[in-house]
Amino acid sequence: MPLVTARVRRFPTEDPEKVKRALLNIFPDALVEDYEGGFIARSGTLDRFKQLVRNQRILDSTRKMLLRGASGNETSFRLNKQVAFVDKVSFVEERVPLGSIEVSVESEDLPSLINEVAPVTVNGEEV
Repeated sequence: MPLVTARVRRFPTEDPEKVKRALLNIFPDALVEDYEGGFIARSGTLDRFKQLVRNQRILDSTRKMLLRGASGNETSFRLNKQVAFVDKVSFVEERVPLGSIEVSVESEDLPSLINEVAPVTVNGEEV
């Protein structure tokens, strides 16, 4: 079972409930707590994230980001929190004005987890 930790900063102009909703749209089973001017969410599943990347047909870019952020038994990536608020996944590689959701995923078998979440594809089809 993975350990998913997602952190997000909340700016003074942002509605705290909307920022929480962005986290819960991607990680609905997460326990969300106040954390250093924002929120931290902890979950033991990537099921909703996995469903969203399949629905959006972004397996290749998801795999690329998970592999790029991998080190040891952990991978990390950033998500656009405004896009997360509308139930979508969009990876962030640069700074964005209102910040991003910083996600880290730990797993004893990270390669298998990455293959489960974002398998290798050929012509858009899982192999």
